[in-house]
Amino acid sequence: MEASLKSWRNDFIARLAQPLFVEALFDHMPDMVFSIKDRSGRYICISEACADRCGLDHKREAVGRTAHELWPRHMADRYTEQDELLFRTGQPVLDKLDLTLFNNRKPGWCLSNKTPLLDKRGDLIGLACLSRDLLEPSRAGIVDARMAEAVDLMLAQYAEPLRIEALADLAGISIAQFERRMKKIFQLSAGQFLTKTRIDAAARALAETDTAISEIALRCGFCDQSALSKQFRQLTGLTPRDYRQWVRGTQ
Repeated sequence: MEASLKSWRNDFIARLAQPLFVEALFDHMPDMVFSIKDRSGRYICISEACADRCGLDHKREAVGRTAHELWPRHMADRYTEQDELLFRTGQPVLDKLDLTLFNNRKPGWCLSNKTPLLDKRGDLIGLACLSRDLLEPSRAGIVDARMAEAVDLMLAQYAEPLRIEALADLAGISIAQFERRMKKIFQLSAGQFLTKTRIDAAARALAETDTAISEIALRCGFCDQSALSKQFRQLTGLTPRDYRQWVRGTQ
């Protein structure tokens, strides 16, 4: 049954005359910026909102160009650094607070997620990026470079025993302010965000490696396999073992 459904789905996708239909979908969402790049960082396509912000008359003008040709240098430097991390590791880049240009061409903050794109042989050939404007947090001044630095630290060092006090200090605000900002931006407390980040990393390891679950737990910042299993089941409804079997289609 599982193999039949997978074949049916793949056949449907292969029959699509417009493989970049997602681009057209996001053209009607002015607070979202969508793009696809190849391994060299050249744009394959962008949404209308992205073209407007880059001062282009039409989105096709972006094809073949890089971030440094379209965005202010300090923004393009960060975007490119994220792209290179994705291409180096093959892992998605999630929940990044980035500076962007809003539709009025004024700078503001957005929440970005990037996912790797593979060809039919499984080789990494590009990435897709989706960024959502943080209009209200930007206007209220609750997102700035120091807040982004604190979130970057959580995303990079989630396996370490991070203390909320230290993260708030890095952001230059009180613990209460830090918690309010996290909830405003991510709809999660700082602790919940850190747990989500660890679970995301564990889920990738379960899907892509044969590493023992006990080892994955330690690598992802959990004290033991039991702690991972409890948190994983609360968020996904599955145990780590059941999730590995399900995602690999062996259940």
